[in-house]
Amino acid sequence: MRRALYPGSFNPIHYGHLDIARRALGLFDELVIAIYVSPSKPDLFDIEERLALVKESFKDETRVRVASYSKLTVDYAHDVEATAIVRGLRVFSDFELEFRMALANRRLAPDIEIVNFIAAEEHIHISSSTIREIASLGGDVSTMTPAHVVTALKRRFAELKQQGSGSSFVVSLAD
Repeated sequence: MRRALYPGSFNPIHYGHLDIARRALGLFDELVIAIYVSPSKPDLFDIEERLALVKESFKDETRVRVASYSKLTVDYAHDVEATAIVRGLRVFSDFELEFRMALANRRLAPDIEIVNFIAAEEHIHISSSTIREIASLGGDVSTMTPAHVVTALKRRFAELKQQGSGSSFVVSLAD
């Protein structure tokens, strides 16, 4: 069986992620979508919420498994017996970061291939941070992420507004 690992924060998952995952399923028998839990980074959605949102996005795809991890990605890839790590590339700055990560991962685990998918043209503008920014300001992100994620974003930002917080989860589009 050809199994690949698709790691990321998926905070939140969006149509660009879904596109990369579906295209990866064209090359691999199984895809493990692995949500990285960073102890030092605050996330808009906690790990349980992100797991639920990703699982809902792939509820009809039996070849997708969703899990979380908090170790080196290559070590987790070995744990799930993946032979490849799937990554998506959108903009030029992604290339440099992904290139460096691929070289480091190759050094750490030469038995695991790195497979990069160029984002589909209709998804190049989508990023989780852009979605968070637009949603935090009450904008419509329904063309960027599934309906269940839109609902979760509205609920989460309403909760944060009630608490009087929320700006730490947003990166300005002006940057």
